[in-house]
Amino acid sequence: MPPTHEVFNQPTPLEDHDVAAEPALTEGLEREGGGWAGEELHELGRLAGGAPARGWGEQANANEPVLRTHDRYGHRVDEVDFHPAWHVLTDTAVSHGLHAAPWADERAGAHVARAAKFYVWSQVEAGHGCPMSMTYAVVPALRHSPELAARYEPLLTSRTYDFGLRPPLAKRGLLAGMSMTEKQGGSDVRANTTRAVPGGPDGAHRLTGHKWFTSAPMGDLFLTLAQAPEGLSCFLVPRVLEDGTRNALSIQRLKDKLGNRSNASAELEYDGALAWPVGEPGRGVRTIIEMVNGTRLDCVIGSAAGMRAGLVQAVHHASLRQAFGGALIDAPLMRNVLADLALESEAATALMLRLAGAADRAVRGDESEAAFRRLAVAAGKYWVTKRQPAHAAEALECLGGNGYVEESGMPRLFRESPLNSIWEGSGNVAALDVLRAMAKEPVCVEALFAELALSQGADHRLDAAVKRLHTELGDLDAAEYRARSVVELMALCLQASLLVRHAPAAVADAFTASRLGGEGGRAFGTLPRGVDTEAVLDRCRPRT
Repeated sequence: MPPTHEVFNQPTPLEDHDVAAEPALTEGLEREGGGWAGEELHELGRLAGGAPARGWGEQANANEPVLRTHDRYGHRVDEVDFHPAWHVLTDTAVSHGLHAAPWADERAGAHVARAAKFYVWSQVEAGHGCPMSMTYAVVPALRHSPELAARYEPLLTSRTYDFGLRPPLAKRGLLAGMSMTEKQGGSDVRANTTRAVPGGPDGAHRLTGHKWFTSAPMGDLFLTLAQAPEGLSCFLVPRVLEDGTRNALSIQRLKDKLGNRSNASAELEYDGALAWPVGEPGRGVRTIIEMVNGTRLDCVIGSAAGMRAGLVQAVHHASLRQAFGGALIDAPLMRNVLADLALESEAATALMLRLAGAADRAVRGDESEAAFRRLAVAAGKYWVTKRQPAHAAEALECLGGNGYVEESGMPRLFRESPLNSIWEGSGNVAALDVLRAMAKEPVCVEALFAELALSQGADHRLDAAVKRLHTELGDLDAAEYRARSVVELMALCLQASLLVRHAPAAVADAFTASRLGGEGGRAFGTLPRGVDTEAVLDRCRPRT
């Protein structure tokens, strides 16, 4: 008999690999114009695949942020304290330009490069991506007020992480947050009751109200919505005023969330806080939509990253674990499950890079890409984020009981998985936004079908699905009731079109057969016979 504590048939830790060494990622990066960032991407990928990075992610989530409302003397301070691991993760993200850096980079593909890096580094730890995403998205909204943009944009795009509450212009770099929703309104921001009264210095308003969810409350600046005399308007709120005094806002409490534990989310109260108008008064939603486009894209990137992280862990475990006389990955049904998970991951990665490419070209004045982005980001946000929870659960199950234990990292991934579907508009909001875009901007539909036409004739199942999509979009009966099924079909057609054009034939054929051809079931692991699982899995194995 072996000693009772001899450890055998346990996989080694997944370490010392390059997270960026993924064919779907590197091929898409090159295709969408960001190939010049490859060296930095792989540098970040090797860091992400090392043991220290894994430790930082674990520590940042095990030691959650703490709110200190007062100092020892009773003064209100509203400080949020973080574990040092959070600062290491955030410093790494900022120094690699995962926040607003692309807005200061004139190279074509800058936003694609940033998306790829965000995808790679998010696989280490997702929570600190929130202030990165907020800061990335605040810049285009801020540009609606050129004076404010000129003042703060250089610091928002700086690659220096400078944590702490000090006057914004006295810092070497800034991070931003968003403070929109209220307890009585949620996604219906027009129901907001926060009031903005003009008469402050330099055109400022004074805000009074209670925000139910504030993302990144430790940030330096916030975009917020409030009811001004002209109607619902957008405002910029600094945490600290330029004279060094704290603005009149207080953090009531941090939210106790299902996941995303490393990141602080808070209830914020304005009590005459100074805020400066952003964009046209009374058109706050129109102004803020620029920010929403950016953060919704990041929802897609984050969910694609989560799928990739879970997949790689599952493949690594199954490759090294022996069961029933052989490697677990060689069992036919396990190969079916893993290959199905790999298809979902690759399709999400291909779509997120295409969306990032559209965003990059839209910024540079391509109107057709802007129209495509308007519709495709909303559809991608709906579908990719919806798929992540099921994907995370299946990847966890591949590790069996080991996957249910916190030390594996899979429970944290699972808890994180529903967030992106809720954040920046739940599934219903995203699906209805697709309908709204089609009604208000018909050119978006033309751009969508122009994209799908690029793969016409390459796969009969995809052609049939696109024809069905034409029919669905032309049927206005009960359109709102049917919105989810229509948007799902739209996203699947986009993913299949990308894979048919750019992925190996084995990957594209398996995806269209199982997702569009009626040859797969609802659960993962129901791929039809004839799928080249080895070719599919070879695309997703961890590499050094």
